[in-house]
Amino acid sequence: MAIATIKFFDIVSIRFVVKARAVVVFLGRVQGVNFRAYCAEKAEAMGLDGYVQNRWDGSVEAVFEGERSTIETCIEWNKTSQPYARVESVEVSWSEPNGEFHGFRALR
Repeated sequence: MAIATIKFFDIVSIRFVVKARAVVVFLGRVQGVNFRAYCAEKAEAMGLDGYVQNRWDGSVEAVFEGERSTIETCIEWNKTSQPYARVESVEVSWSEPNGEFHGFRALR
């Protein structure tokens, strides 16, 4: 869980969870190897919202919303631990979440 702590004069501290949105493109051998299914299963298990889909150029795009540290962990898992994929590179764009997703889905 990503928690940021701000302290004021060693008496008052405020804690909050850092939420984020990441648009991620996975490049390499990522289509035809159940990448989307494994990605969706992992993201759902981690409590993330969003989707994953194949792109026309042979890459896979995922949009994750949730706690930033959880998203980072999910990206790393997809990059290094997908059973049949070989991820050669990952492109990540971060922004503020907009809450448009409820749950995580694998799209076509």
